[in-house]
Amino acid sequence: RLWHWTNALAILVLAVTGWLIASPLASPVGEASEHFRMGYVRFVHFVAGYVLGIGLLGRIYWAFVGNPYARELFWLPLFQMAYWRDVWAMMKWYGFLSTRPGQYVGHNPLARLIMFVLFLCQLVFMVLTGFALYAEGQGVDSWFDGVFGWVIPLLGQSQDVHTLHHLGMWALLSFILVHVYAAVREEIVGRS
Repeated sequence: RLWHWTNALAILVLAVTGWLIASPLASPVGEASEHFRMGYVRFVHFVAGYVLGIGLLGRIYWAFVGNPYARELFWLPLFQMAYWRDVWAMMKWYGFLSTRPGQYVGHNPLARLIMFVLFLCQLVFMVLTGFALYAEGQGVDSWFDGVFGWVIPLLGQSQDVHTLHHLGMWALLSFILVHVYAAVREEIVGRS
């Protein structure tokens, strides 16, 4: 739960500050050296990015030392037909086409698939692209560039990574809408 709500707060802060970075506020009147509004916005964005990245590392650690349900987020039983039957049954359930197929401890199979593909993979992508863009500002000789400098050439050029990072924000926000719907629906209809 701590990781969940830390992520929720960090993603909210990152979305708002990222929006402001992409579409800055109007410049205030007066000498530029007296105003550092966008600098503060970027600083808050970077701090929230660090919180998200460190939280992800902590969650990876917990997958190794936690209970079996702590590992669910990091792997899918892709070659088990029973898993895919349960995914299909849950899709029908969420589409109001069947009765609840069963109770699950941890995430149900569809939630597990969605969490892996649309949240974990997206979160890793956002952390990598965000730190790659941050590394660009730190300079070629920084340790950041040594660790994350490979991301920008892999994805094209800096502007491509900016665009993909921005689109990734919308993908995460779309996931959040589906996540909230599913959580509320499970609470009301599924009673789990």
